[in-house]
Amino acid sequence: MRHQNAGRKLNRTASHRKAMFANMAASLITHEQIVTTLPKAKDLRPIVEKLVTLGKRGDLHARRQAISQIRDQDAVRKLFDAIATRYASRNGGYLRIMKAGYRQGDNAPLAVIEFVERDVDAKGAADKARVAAEAEAAEAA
Repeated sequence: MRHQNAGRKLNRTASHRKAMFANMAASLITHEQIVTTLPKAKDLRPIVEKLVTLGKRGDLHARRQAISQIRDQDAVRKLFDAIATRYASRNGGYLRIMKAGYRQGDNAPLAVIEFVERDVDAKGAADKARVAAEAEAAEAA
């Protein structure tokens, strides 16, 4: 019997699932919008919403709990500084999931998961900054 065993296994071990959702949560916080499969998006939503609630609490213990869960200092910094202040007056419902058709290779249902009042410029901004820093380092060398 599967009593109190909620959530999908997604054909992964528990450690792989935990690491995958930590990486997906960090990416979602960094870019504020990601495209993934629909079951992964549905399982990711409660994880990130609880992280936003930790960010709204804002104390040191909450910050350490968030770091232990997603293991990305920059994402936690953005979560506590930018995202938590943006949703300070909102009681839950920070994310939206929109269906995005089917993947061509295996016909898996795709979904876009994003923050409700997201910063449109955030998507790709971290990648652009990293590429610019690498270009400056290459010129200096």
